[in-house]
Amino acid sequence: MTKKTGLIAALDTPDLKKTEELLKQLSGVVDFYKVGSGLFTAAGPAAVELALKYGKKVFLDLKFHDIPNTVASAVKSAASLGVYSVSLHLSGGAEMLKACTALEKKPKLWGITVLTSLDEHELFRSGFRCGVLKTARGLAAMGAENGADGVVCSPLEAADIKKTHGDKITVITPGVRLESAGDDQKRTLTPKEAAAAGADFIVVGRPIINAENPAAAAAAFLEALKQ
Repeated sequence: MTKKTGLIAALDTPDLKKTEELLKQLSGVVDFYKVGSGLFTAAGPAAVELALKYGKKVFLDLKFHDIPNTVASAVKSAASLGVYSVSLHLSGGAEMLKACTALEKKPKLWGITVLTSLDEHELFRSGFRCGVLKTARGLAAMGAENGADGVVCSPLEAADIKKTHGDKITVITPGVRLESAGDDQKRTLTPKEAAAAGADFIVVGRPIINAENPAAAAAAFLEALKQ
């Protein structure tokens, strides 16, 4: 039986009022939500509490990146909020990841490889000289070796990472679009292509949030994943 690719709706909303309006519209269609740095900075843990009220799971996407002790403390605090998963930058290194995996109680650890807003040129300017695919591949391997439960990568790297690690690593892909949106996501594919590449979850924000009917937009992504 083919494993289904799940949808995580990103709550990239400015405040709790707008968030609850969106959650009410998506109720019954989506049950997994992402709380990112914008909403969490504006509303704090209340944003997670609200998302859990309307959904079954929350991905706290704050992309932790600091010394091992600091990141482990942040992950421990996230666990107390009841989130399903958190993100941290794998470029923070193996010791940072090990400090998190050593925690007695922790959410799923999803490691960021290369941001989907970066293309080859921008990644090179940032000091990574191996190119997007090799960089993502190397970071994913380091994550797998040191206890990461999943890796976040663009759909363009998903197939390579899934082929290497199989079901040992959950693959989460932002940058999924039904069609070209002309935004800051530079490495994108369609839901069907992301699923075929082996993505376990796709993360979708603006195409749902900015839609005239967010519930219908989310349903369109779910239908596309079935194809």
